[in-house]
Amino acid sequence: MAVKLSPRFVFNQTKNTTFFLQRRNRVKTKWAGTRPKLPSTALALQHFDAVYGPQLGDLWPSVRIGLLCEKKYGALINNFASNADLISAFHSQGCRDFISSRHSHQTPLEGPPPEPELLHQTPAPLSSRIQCFVFPRGDISRFKPARPDSERLLTYYLLDAASVLPVLALDVQSGQSVLDLCAGPGGKTLALLQTQAVRFLWANDLSGSRTARLRRTLQSYVPKELLTEDRVLITSLDGRQWTDNYKHEFDKVLVDVPCTTDRHSVMEEDNNIFKRSRTKERQMLPSLQTELLLAGIKATRPGGDVLYSTCSLSQLQNQCVVDRAVSEAQQMDITVKVQDLSGFVQLFSDTFHFAPRPPVGELVLPHLCENFGPIYMCKLTRMN
Repeated sequence: MAVKLSPRFVFNQTKNTTFFLQRRNRVKTKWAGTRPKLPSTALALQHFDAVYGPQLGDLWPSVRIGLLCEKKYGALINNFASNADLISAFHSQGCRDFISSRHSHQTPLEGPPPEPELLHQTPAPLSSRIQCFVFPRGDISRFKPARPDSERLLTYYLLDAASVLPVLALDVQSGQSVLDLCAGPGGKTLALLQTQAVRFLWANDLSGSRTARLRRTLQSYVPKELLTEDRVLITSLDGRQWTDNYKHEFDKVLVDVPCTTDRHSVMEEDNNIFKRSRTKERQMLPSLQTELLLAGIKATRPGGDVLYSTCSLSQLQNQCVVDRAVSEAQQMDITVKVQDLSGFVQLFSDTFHFAPRPPVGELVLPHLCENFGPIYMCKLTRMN
């Protein structure tokens, strides 16, 4: 006679023995429904291999390695803080301000000239108060966290140095008004203020969390007396409906749109747009980007400039968005011309690895020796 002792053991009274009772699992784990087969970072890399491989050709293997390695940072100097000793310390570490050193590395332009009916030359930034220090080519040293000065303002801001390029290309002149349509988390906004040329800056971002981070960033770097609403206005509004609600026109507009943030997508699971639950959001990005760029164009005064930028290698999110926005603007009787940034690129070719002459705009490619980017930028001028 067998007596059941537990769900898995049985005692046989006749033979005075206990034996193990093997049971079959009747319920199978639903792997597909409970956990992803691949993490979001792997899905992103698979997508990039399929899309960027054919797009970049022989360049893709080195760009791929760069994306998968730690990016290189730059130190954006805070001109509102006391930083004389800091700059000396950076020089002693072998760092250089890649902006002020640009004139010693100019080289003749290569390649065919741009078509005059489509492009016109943009002047290179001859002067700028922006200072951004980087370690030498191939040096992967890290900057230490910034410390506050006697006024409790942080002395520098760490960011991908390539993200300063759109601000430099926008070329803000003294007394101009500027709209930063997608400003969070605040690196480019802070760089705009470092020019000390902006008469009025409107910094906006739809995301409440990014707007809060933007506000904290500016409070940590900019004196309170410069953050009054008549000089710097921070809002959290939908940039797509900007001109429907606000008729103010700006001299310069920066449209740094939400994108696939390629480097983040292959490195971080947190807030990764390649999560399966965000597939539709990712597919709608080019449409969103086009609407934002078109809103930026309409917010620009005739003769003013708009700078479109992403941190993606995607042609669909870069030149295709520009082409579509320019076409839709023409249907509204707004003439927009693309500026030629080739001279601008030559100024900084010793610091950044640029893609060979894309059809529209310029693209910084990640590279192990100069692992900045990706950053895409295209400068447009509203003609009427």
